[in-house]
Amino acid sequence: MIKRGIFLFFILMSCLAHLFGQEIITAESYLNMVSENYSTIRDYEAVITIRSGNADMSGNVSYLSPSFMRIDFSRPSGQVIVFNGDALIIYLPEFRAVLNQNINRRPGASGAGIASSQGLSLLKRNYVSSFVTGPNPEPLDSTSGERVVKLRLTRRSVSEGFREIILSINPDTKLIRRIEGRTIGESELRFDFTNIRLNVGIPEARFAYDLPPSANMYDNFLFRDSN
Repeated sequence: MIKRGIFLFFILMSCLAHLFGQEIITAESYLNMVSENYSTIRDYEAVITIRSGNADMSGNVSYLSPSFMRIDFSRPSGQVIVFNGDALIIYLPEFRAVLNQNINRRPGASGAGIASSQGLSLLKRNYVSSFVTGPNPEPLDSTSGERVVKLRLTRRSVSEGFREIILSINPDTKLIRRIEGRTIGESELRFDFTNIRLNVGIPEARFAYDLPPSANMYDNFLFRDSN
């Protein structure tokens, strides 16, 4: 009986050593890994699909560190969104209208801008992270064979535009495949990123948008500048 007890003791110690020798992956540490990965990315291009309710939009997104982003839409055709770090510009060809908003304060984490080093830094500061089911990859959705790691982010403050955000992350590349957000008005938005191409050498000139001469300009449509 003594020999058997000693044998079981050494088996137990061996199992405990193996367990504590492994790094425990928390949702916070996983989000840190994703954020560190994006901090090494100078620029990227991708196909983006945006779903709001039953409406879908799609196009090509360009990102240049630290905060330049442009989406050229194929659906709706001709629509453009540009953020150059100082101003947000939206061209709506259906109305021949350009919406221009000067940004003189740091925006919160929102929309497609989450998929950037700056956006992820804001998420880490303003949201509490947890795994949806665990650190192991799971199906992107019920109809997909693609597998991702899902993180649930819950806001710390009521000032954040999204109550909850679900990040679906490619476990191999640590790139964001899908962003799902639930707003304070209980609306749901989804951003899908496919055909991602990293560090392709995007010039800053791509984010200098030439306004169509026939378009009407509407300044500061979101909020007025304040000193």
